[in-house]
Amino acid sequence: MILNPSALWNTKGTTGRAAYLGWGMVLMALKYNLDRLIAAIFDAGYWNWTSYWQPLRRPFAPAPDQSRAFLFALLVLALPFIAAGVVLTVRRLRDARWPLGLAALFFVPVVNLGFFLCLCIVSSKNASTATGTGNRWNSWLAFSDPRASALAGLILTVTLAVPLIAFGTIMLKSYGWGLFVGMPFFMGLVSALIHSAAEPRTWGSCCIVAMLSVLFAGLALLFFAIEGLLCVLMAAPLALPLAILGATVAYWIQFSRWNQHATRRLYSAAWFVLPMLLYSEAQLTPSRPIIEATTRIIIAAPPAVVWHHVITFSELPAPQDLIFRSGIAYPVRARIWGHGVGAVRHCEFSTGPFVEPITVWDEPHRLAFDVIRQPPPMNELSPYPSLHPPHLDGFFRSRHGQFLLTALPDGRTQLDGTTWYDQNLWPNRYWRVWSDYLVHRIHLRVLEHIKAEAEAAQLAALTKN
Repeated sequence: MILNPSALWNTKGTTGRAAYLGWGMVLMALKYNLDRLIAAIFDAGYWNWTSYWQPLRRPFAPAPDQSRAFLFALLVLALPFIAAGVVLTVRRLRDARWPLGLAALFFVPVVNLGFFLCLCIVSSKNASTATGTGNRWNSWLAFSDPRASALAGLILTVTLAVPLIAFGTIMLKSYGWGLFVGMPFFMGLVSALIHSAAEPRTWGSCCIVAMLSVLFAGLALLFFAIEGLLCVLMAAPLALPLAILGATVAYWIQFSRWNQHATRRLYSAAWFVLPMLLYSEAQLTPSRPIIEATTRIIIAAPPAVVWHHVITFSELPAPQDLIFRSGIAYPVRARIWGHGVGAVRHCEFSTGPFVEPITVWDEPHRLAFDVIRQPPPMNELSPYPSLHPPHLDGFFRSRHGQFLLTALPDGRTQLDGTTWYDQNLWPNRYWRVWSDYLVHRIHLRVLEHIKAEAEAAQLAALTKN
C-alpha cells in the first residue's frame, strides 16, 4: 500500500480501500494530536477522544472568555481535514462505483462511522470480473421472489435489531445517537440489502421494506416489554426518515460491481459497528444543557388576587387532552407548607409529587422554587401495567420553576410560568421538540386553572361590592 499525497486534494482518480483506511488513520492521528496541542495552548485541560462530543465540559475547559476562541481554533484546524476527507471519500466512491452523492453521508453524525467502515470493506471496481445478477451471491438470503426477499430482510433485521436495542437501553441505559440515529439507518440499509440480494429492486420497494423493519421492531419492543407505545411513536418521526436514507444507500449499492465476499462483509460490518457505537456512547457523560420553557397567559384579575391561586390551587378537573390521557404525567393539585423563602410547595402530578422548596417569595410579583424531587414523567402505555423502562428515571429532570406576575394597565395580570429542565436523550434538539411541547401543555393546564379560579374570585368580589 502506497499513500499518494495527491489523493488528499485531487478529486480526480480513485483510492483503494487499503489506501482509504491508511489515510484515514494517518489523518485521524495527526488531527487528534494537533487538537491536544490547541487544548494545551488554551489551557483546556486533558484532551481525549470523548472531548469531541463535549469540548467545553468542566473541569476540562478554558476560561469562559477563551471558549469562543478555543472553538474557533478547533474549527479552523478541522477545515483542511474535512476537505481532505471529502476528497478521499469521493475517490473511494468512484473506485467502488458507488454514486458520488453518497459523499454527503460524510457529514451525518454516527451514520458516517458506518459509512466509513463500509468504504474500507467494499472491493474496488476492478476486483469484480462480472456484472449483473450473475455476479450476485447465491445464498439462503438471496430470493428472486420479491415478497420472499422482503420477508427475509424484515425478519433478519428485526431479529438482530431488537436484542441490540435492549442491550443499549436496558443494559447500557443509553438513549443517544447510536440508538435513535445509527440503529434505524442500519436497519434500513441491511433490510434493503437483503431484499436486493438476488436481483435489483426498485427504490420504492427498498424503502417499504426499510420502514416495515422499523415498524415491526417497534411492535416487538412493545411485545417484549422493552418500551411503551408512546415512546415508540415519539421516536418514529426520527427513525423512519433515517431508515429510508439507509434504504436509499442500499438501492444505490445494488448497482455496484461487488463480489459475494464484499457483500457478506458489508452485512457483518453493519451489525458489528452498532454495538460498538452503543457501548462507546454509553461511556460518555455529555453535558446536559439547561432548557428554559415559558408559557404566558392573561388573567382578568389584579396580581394580588392571582397570587393566592398561584401559591396553592384546588384540584384540577380530569384532563381531556389526549396527550395526558395517553400516559404523560399531568398536574392534579398544589399545596404549600410555610410562608416566604424556605416554604415547601408540593405540586401533585398523576404519577406522584414534585417537592419544590421556595427560593424567591416576592408577593404578589414572583414565586420561584427549586425541584428536589420529582415523579416519573409518564406512565407507559403498554399491555404490561408495570412497565418501567430506564428512561423514566433521571433522563428528564426539572431543575427550577417560577411564576412571574406582571400588572397590566387595565387591571389584568400577565402570568408567566417557567420551567428550567434538562434531559439525557439525544439528538437533544429532536427530543427538545417533544419535551418543550409537553412542558408547555403542562404549564397551560395549570395556568388556565389559575386563570379560571382567579377570575371567578375577582368576579365574586366585584359582585359582592
